[in-house]
Amino acid sequence: MYQDLKEGYWWPNMKRDVAEYVALCDVCQKVKAEHQRPAGLLQPLRIPEWKWDEIGMDFIVGLPKTTAGYDSIWVIVNRLTKTARFIPVKTNYSGAKLAELYMTRIVCLHGVPKKIISDRGTQFTSYFWEKVHEALGSYLAFSTAYHPQTDGQTERTNQQGVGEMFALPEFSYNNNFQASLKMSPNEALFGRRCRTPLMWSETGERAVFGPDIIKEAEEKVRLIRDRLRIAQSRQKSYADTRRRDLEFKEGDYVYLKVSPMRGTKRFKVKGKLAPRYVGPFQIMARRGEVAYQLQLPENIADVHPVFHVSQLKRCLRVPEEQTPLEEIHISNDLTYPEHPVRILDEAEKRTRTKVWRMYKVQWSNHTEDEATWESEEFLKTEYPHLFEKQ
Repeated sequence: MYQDLKEGYWWPNMKRDVAEYVALCDVCQKVKAEHQRPAGLLQPLRIPEWKWDEIGMDFIVGLPKTTAGYDSIWVIVNRLTKTARFIPVKTNYSGAKLAELYMTRIVCLHGVPKKIISDRGTQFTSYFWEKVHEALGSYLAFSTAYHPQTDGQTERTNQQGVGEMFALPEFSYNNNFQASLKMSPNEALFGRRCRTPLMWSETGERAVFGPDIIKEAEEKVRLIRDRLRIAQSRQKSYADTRRRDLEFKEGDYVYLKVSPMRGTKRFKVKGKLAPRYVGPFQIMARRGEVAYQLQLPENIADVHPVFHVSQLKRCLRVPEEQTPLEEIHISNDLTYPEHPVRILDEAEKRTRTKVWRMYKVQWSNHTEDEATWESEEFLKTEYPHLFEKQ
């Protein structure tokens, strides 16, 4: 902008004024893509004191149905030994059914955990689920909104993948070597790896009894915790080189990151000119090292108001006029739909063998200057209502 203006205008400190104007532009702050490193240094979770004291849980959904009708997997991971349980479930299971499975597959085998880490899925935030664990004495710790890295260990386990025969993948995962533990989860849990056809001779008889067994188990847990602490330190050092520290104060104003849902059909990239942020919103309180509570408007009050710092962007100046959120129709998952509102122009494109019609379309949340040319075939397939008015 400065290079264009200086050809026809000049005033003292012109370059600084132009840079400041662009930096404080509300529209620019909402639309402009971030090219900085992600905000928020890695904050590793505290290492549990004993086996199955703390667990993480999540669901793998959208799987093909098995012959028994299961279409999801409930993954529950012991945070100390990394032992995982893969429980086949159906997406229409009620909270009571999930609680029954939890008691049978986890509590009856490993006892009641002190702490449960999960995302904010409806299964985990329901009143029934909360009351069950309140009665058991387990503390429910939820991740911040739209930041699944909080329970990264369970998310990583989900990526291992399982088939229709759930027991064999579970055993294979638990009996495989884990780099952070320098042993398998089964060895960390039971004191030695389980016997398999591949290692009959590696798990022989051991003459250890009474207090020696307890002492050996305690030494094993101490060794595991030391190794996990080293792994966490290494992961933090590696991750922080790719992140930046960012802090806000109570009373500051920030923009909140959102995602358009139009997909790749419009620009061949995901919404170049679509708003990437909404707001600004005032920070009400700091929650932990890298999370902040925002004062959200009523139309998105169902969204949990605590966000990781990577979802926020500093507002340098609060604009006097703001685009009402009702005009953007933000959903509870911080996405918003975009759709064409009208056709502005039409034209024909020709090659030697083909002729096709193109339409210039204005999209919701955008001005006429940001209109794009789309093919007739695409518009009639996706948005046939545009042609009903013609």
